Amino acid sequence: MGLQTVFRAVIMGAPGSGKGTVSSRIAQSFGLKHLSSGDLLRANIEAKTDLGLLMKSCIDQGQLVPDDVISRLILSSLRGMAQTSWLLDGFPRTVAQAESLDSVYDVDSVINLDVPFQTIRERLTSRWVHLPSGRVYNIDFNPPKKPGFDDVTGEPLVQRDDDSPETVSRRLKDYERQTQPVLEYYRSKGVLETFSGTETNKIWPHVHAFLTRKIPGNQQAMGKA
Repeated sequence: MGLQTVFRAVIMGAPGSGKGTVSSRIAQSFGLKHLSSGDLLRANIEAKTDLGLLMKSCIDQGQLVPDDVISRLILSSLRGMAQTSWLLDGFPRTVAQAESLDSVYDVDSVINLDVPFQTIRERLTSRWVHLPSGRVYNIDFNPPKKPGFDDVTGEPLVQRDDDSPETVSRRLKDYERQTQPVLEYYRSKGVLETFSGTETNKIWPHVHAFLTRKIPGNQQAMGKA
């Protein structure tokens, strides 16, 4: 049996870029443990851990959670995964966070999903939701049978505040401003790999081919780490 090599990666992409879909496919295809900073944050808040209480206090006061607190959360979650290959999603978001991660782990690859903002705007502002069930419709490729109403219950659909055109534009600008320095940081280290396109199903084969080359052959046969 060959020597198993641990592979560590970060995935980056704007809200609506298909990051969640690509992350789950990477986890299934290559056995990487998918770690979402948002999920970890919510789990710690629900469990009322010391870090969770600290983060909840920041959020309740309308403040951003400080870099060092987020970094402590992620690094403490990674501590017990020395022999596990992982994919970080939602972290790092700033250069300070990237430096904290680098001080403990070598990141092998940073996968950047580069989807045109116009495509994302159209994708997100076309989303309508049936709130009681969580069913999501998209006017362009998954429309309800009757416009504005849920297929199952016939109840009205709503557009989330997050998906309004104004909010989407603001979120994309915020993402670009915050993330560009992080992308430059990883580009300078030679680990950034950018995949451009407008459709997740067309971007995915390129991501898959890249990781197939990068990850040792026996890694894929391991199943989920």
